[in-house]
Amino acid sequence: MATATFRFHGELERFVARTHRGRAFDCACARAATIKNAAEALGVPHTEVGRLLVNGEAATLPRIVREGDSIEVFPVEPGAAATEEMPLFLADAHLGGLARLLRMLGFDSLYDNAVHDREIVEIARRERRIVLTRDRELLKCREVMRGCFVHALKAEVQISEVAARYALIRQMRPFTLCLHCNLRLQDVEASVAQQRVPDRVLARYARFMRCPGCERIYWEGSHWERMRTLLSDALDVAIGA
Repeated sequence: MATATFRFHGELERFVARTHRGRAFDCACARAATIKNAAEALGVPHTEVGRLLVNGEAATLPRIVREGDSIEVFPVEPGAAATEEMPLFLADAHLGGLARLLRMLGFDSLYDNAVHDREIVEIARRERRIVLTRDRELLKCREVMRGCFVHALKAEVQISEVAARYALIRQMRPFTLCLHCNLRLQDVEASVAQQRVPDRVLARYARFMRCPGCERIYWEGSHWERMRTLLSDALDVAIGA
């Protein structure tokens, strides 16, 4: 066993026991345990760990915990998890509202409330998706390379949380995905849309889009305005077409 002193900062304190919050505390770790092992044993998923300091120097999760180590663990900073390529998401069964808002912003977001954790892990690994969940045990799976514990309970706050972590505002392409199928929408002529929308809609709007999967027709009507306002308020940024 090796006894080390741990201190978790910021939102990471929510994961540890109340008696460990807001202070440094000693913890006996198993022989050859890594910081990842120790942090997760204390309740903190590896996906939520940002900067690490061991005895005042930068460290990484695979480092072995040694006797007398002083370990400080910080959360992922806003924007630090951003990627150059358009991120792909996978939301678990409890985050359907968040998945829908991500699709509104143009981010490929898989969601199926019938998918089990093992399937989530496999799909995320195969397709290099970011797992979004409120299940900390799911994020502790070593196969989950990229993930995010969503702290908020309401979808409008969740989208703000995820957008900040992954710097989504700079990459968003609002209203380009089907909210039901998660497929890229295609522009179609009014003559194609006329069989699927009311005459009053045809008379008022000139631009229509169709999902190649479910064939739903989209247009910038009152529903679009409500979505735009919801996203603008949640992200505190102007949302256009």
